[in-house]
Amino acid sequence: MTKAKSFLGGIALSVALATSALAAGVDINASSTGLAMQGYDPVAYFNAGEPTKGSYKVTSSFDDATYWFATEENKALFEANPEAYIPAYGGYCAFGAAMGFKFDGDPNQWKIVDDVLYLNLSKDIQERWAQDIPGFIEKADVNWDNIEDKSPAELLEQ
Repeated sequence: MTKAKSFLGGIALSVALATSALAAGVDINASSTGLAMQGYDPVAYFNAGEPTKGSYKVTSSFDDATYWFATEENKALFEANPEAYIPAYGGYCAFGAAMGFKFDGDPNQWKIVDDVLYLNLSKDIQERWAQDIPGFIEKADVNWDNIEDKSPAELLEQ
């Protein structure tokens, strides 16, 4: 087994164990209650330029997941066009998707590329992803077609 596969396998196992049942389904990274993005406001990345925790009092649902928002204005923007704001790969780690796995996306490890929000597992993973963002996005886009409907645990079994 290569170092990269061993490294990714270890991360995948720990993430899969931490990511319990997904109420929203396997294509959206959500908590067991269906909360997406750990409660961070997906619109704030675009208009505030930083991760912003939303409020449980300002919510909207999309694709069986619940999103929290910092403001009613952000909620309205989201409801008008949710696909413009939800993170790529259902909020799973963009680097992980490029490797064919589903790791939790950390809302504090993010980047907007060509008007798409991408999350990564950790600062170290984001740094690796940043070494070839276009290449990793291309790989992740191809892989996503094959992994979207599989759970993180199913991907570890392969």
